[in-house]
Amino acid sequence: MNKKTLILIPLITVTLIFSIYLVFMSTNQSIQTSQADFVYSDVEKIQKILSTKNILMSSPSVITDYTVKQYCTFFDDNGVQQFVTYCVTTSILNTDGNPLGNINMGGNPIEPNMALAIVETSPSFDSKSDEIGFIFETMIDTLVCDCWAEKQPGGFESVSAWVNAAEQQYSDSSQPTLTSKINGLAHKQLILEITTSGDSYLWTLIIIR
Repeated sequence: MNKKTLILIPLITVTLIFSIYLVFMSTNQSIQTSQADFVYSDVEKIQKILSTKNILMSSPSVITDYTVKQYCTFFDDNGVQQFVTYCVTTSILNTDGNPLGNINMGGNPIEPNMALAIVETSPSFDSKSDEIGFIFETMIDTLVCDCWAEKQPGGFESVSAWVNAAEQQYSDSSQPTLTSKINGLAHKQLILEITTSGDSYLWTLIIIR
């Protein structure tokens, strides 16, 4: 893979339409774990795990200018958009070199306080469901805790079960955006969003600590 290749999907296409959304599930929990907060170097762990399923990740690129808000931003529990000053972004691709999306982390130059994965599917809604489930599971296991099977937040036995339930709910809905939240897993907030973007669908996982 050409490590200079970087496919950027601006998060702004996702976040600007948050005003129209369907809340699928919000689960509040207080789950105690010993998992440490994630750090920027965790992208290397994610890269190694994804490679076992032939998903490739580019070398990280640092963004500190005004475009940070396009790739590392999120909405808090009050619906207020939050920005960071420092963002590390990578692109993810399949073995044929076709782009799947991005994995980004943002915060200050010392430590991140949010991470997100964006996967684009087109033209079929569920054309990359296997990759989506594995990417999101890798993100959660690495950055939150390897405890989903034990805790089963929201009553979902696995990350894939959560993704599949959201996929079904979105398919049955007429809304352009679906948002599902799980709070409290290792003291972090997880947000799963599915939304349309032109002729494509964007699947986004946001992890906030």
